[in-house]
Amino acid sequence: MNNVLGFIQKIHIHPLFWIVMGVAVLTARFNELLTLLFIIFIHEMGHGMVAYFFSWRIKKISILPFGGVAEMDEHGNRPLKEEFFVIAAGPLQHVWLSIVFLILWRQGVISNHYFHMFMEFNLMILLFNLLPIWPLDGGKLMHLAISRYIPYLHAFRLSIISSFVFLIIFHFISLLLSPFNLNIWVIAIYLYVSLWFEWKQLRFVFIRFLLERYYGKKNGIKGLKPIIVDSNAYLYEVLELFQRGSKHPLVVTKEGQELGKLDENEILHAYFAEKQVTARIKDIMYIY
Repeated sequence: MNNVLGFIQKIHIHPLFWIVMGVAVLTARFNELLTLLFIIFIHEMGHGMVAYFFSWRIKKISILPFGGVAEMDEHGNRPLKEEFFVIAAGPLQHVWLSIVFLILWRQGVISNHYFHMFMEFNLMILLFNLLPIWPLDGGKLMHLAISRYIPYLHAFRLSIISSFVFLIIFHFISLLLSPFNLNIWVIAIYLYVSLWFEWKQLRFVFIRFLLERYYGKKNGIKGLKPIIVDSNAYLYEVLELFQRGSKHPLVVTKEGQELGKLDENEILHAYFAEKQVTARIKDIMYIY
């Protein structure tokens, strides 16, 4: 019971939302706003409930004036399948919502006008969230796919850059179709700011990824993926090659010849516990 209450307490409504609601009442748009809020709330709760099921650390679930966001305090060390289910849980809510409201419409419970309005809003929110732009669900799925094949830091950097490109394209097309639509401008500005913030936090997120890995959060690691490194390489250069979902035995070479092997834990220990942030791999070889 306490866990359920704790989950409910994670739900936050942005103060600006109440202002938007007041404007909606004054302009006779309350019904439309309430419908949008309902769809967004169900979407975000889909993320939250699946994250709760997998015992993820949920920071908060925010309802914004123009959307919602489920913030998780996880940094790339959860299993890929878990993260996929958490991300996909949001868009999947739109499927059963469509079915339920189709049944209600056919039974005459809701009017023809409201049914078509609901279906339009439901499809609009679904398609928008599937755009390959971080932090939308499509952007997170793009990042998840990229991080399967390249190191975590490079995958995150590429995801942010790709999201920025897709956002410019989306914004340009939206302006051609509806240049004076205030909602588009608000959403675009929010996404630009979010991407800039994520870019500024790139190193911090990467260090959190390494720290969680160092302190034993390895339930997402499924296999071995050796990394061949030169003995003169710096520790931070090697750490940037770490990939999610794999443990990395290090094969240390010099002039093409193998010198020895190191476990990734030795590198992480030297970097975080011994503070050898400027050390080279050969220095670690000497210690161990």
